Amino acid sequence: MRKCKACNLYTFKHLCPKCGNPTVEPSPPKFSPADKYGKYRRMQIINTTKLNNNS
Repeated sequence: MRKCKACNLYTFKHLCPKCGNPTVEPSPPKFSPADKYGKYRRMQIINTTKLNNNS
């Protein structure tokens, strides 16, 4: 599965059938144990849980 960056269309072709631009293989970001933003995500989850429990 490939994605056109210009029009965000997903296709199996190397050229977008809609606009003719080259397509790329979208892939998720690589996993890193040293996640720079993990601390902030955990803080957000804790704060959201506290707010939901107080309501």
